[in-house]
Amino acid sequence: MQENNNLNANPNRRIIHENDIEDESFEFPKFTQEMRKDYTILIPNMLDIHMSLFEGILNMSGYHVEIMHNEGPEVVTEGLKYVHNDTCYPALLVIGQFIDNLNHRNDHDKLVLLITQTGGGCRASNYLHLLRKALVKAGYGFIPVVSLNASNLEKDSGIQLTRKLIFRVAAAMTYGDMLMYTYNKTRSYEVNKGQAKELTYKWVDKLLDQFRNNKGTSYHDLKKNINAIARDFDNLEIDDSHQKPKVGVVGEIYIKYAGLGNNHLEEFLVSQDAEVMVPGLYGFVLYTLYNGIYDNLLYGRSKKSAIIDKLLIWYLRRREALMIKALKKTKFTPMNYFRRTKDLSEGVLDHGVKMGEGWLLTAEMMELVEIGYPNIICAQPFGCLPNHICGKGVMKKIRTLHPDANIIAIDYDPSATKVNQENRIKLMLAIARERLDKNGKADL
Repeated sequence: MQENNNLNANPNRRIIHENDIEDESFEFPKFTQEMRKDYTILIPNMLDIHMSLFEGILNMSGYHVEIMHNEGPEVVTEGLKYVHNDTCYPALLVIGQFIDNLNHRNDHDKLVLLITQTGGGCRASNYLHLLRKALVKAGYGFIPVVSLNASNLEKDSGIQLTRKLIFRVAAAMTYGDMLMYTYNKTRSYEVNKGQAKELTYKWVDKLLDQFRNNKGTSYHDLKKNINAIARDFDNLEIDDSHQKPKVGVVGEIYIKYAGLGNNHLEEFLVSQDAEVMVPGLYGFVLYTLYNGIYDNLLYGRSKKSAIIDKLLIWYLRRREALMIKALKKTKFTPMNYFRRTKDLSEGVLDHGVKMGEGWLLTAEMMELVEIGYPNIICAQPFGCLPNHICGKGVMKKIRTLHPDANIIAIDYDPSATKVNQENRIKLMLAIARERLDKNGKADL
């Protein structure tokens, strides 16, 4: 085991060596309910707006949560040091971010690391084990790691998903998608720079205050807040007289959303005078639920699970409808209903293809073209085989169906240079501008 010089000696600390974890009877440190009062839970950042809401919700639920924002070459260096370079790039970044964060703090005996797992065929389901092994190698093996998942992969976690917490998280996901959508619709056209971001986080604070007062989660509250969000952004002063290239971003979920993973792709596109659109988290969640139904129909798996998935889909679709109906009252073009997005992949990729982002990746590209975003960046992380098959593998077919589709795949990995990535994106934007009607008006 490599000894970390940043660690403070603690005689009560359980020292773990690499040989220890080879023993089948070995158990890693656990996060228990008794520890929640005194321990800080570190969580990787992915969706800035959503994570701000999730962080507040967990803190008001009795946990001490800290979203990590450390970036820079040190994160990649630490990831390469403790994770095999053939492992997918998101795993390398997340684990590198954890270890880099730990290297710059001294409260190691009161820390817990939280990581999510889908439980599917993607290697993301193994991040937990990769992280634990990396922590042991780095000298932090005594720090507990918590898995947040809906697949019972870790049944003795100190994180309790109470009914109240689940409803708050579901509401926060709805608000997060709505705010992300309206923010992206206005940020490139705002007259007063920074006003869209200011309004976004004003709403984040307002929603957290509602959660604190046990409000904001009912269907009535959701409808009221979502309509108010739509009105506020609709009333922002914007200048849409100059038509901009409209660019959609798809890809592996972490690289698609995390600025650390995609070198702040959204900010770069805005700086290049483009409008950016990133499909919301709702799509991924509904995708996983529909996969439970397809598992039953195609592979004969649990019928009971499929019934539960159908109920959850009904629950989420009612809230999805609130967003779309609210946006239809504004000057903004709303996203598709997911049932429509789902069907768009038919004839291009079968719904039985569900590893990683699977058919969702294809469906989102088709949706983006349909709602006016023919310029698409498919963010490809190194080592993600499903992403390459369901992304690059269907681009030719999509271009056949939509000749106006301007799609490029951008690789993100430790050896890919930011300059090369940005130059390829600039070339795509140049083609997009050539296709624009210079006398037209941007359709929001």
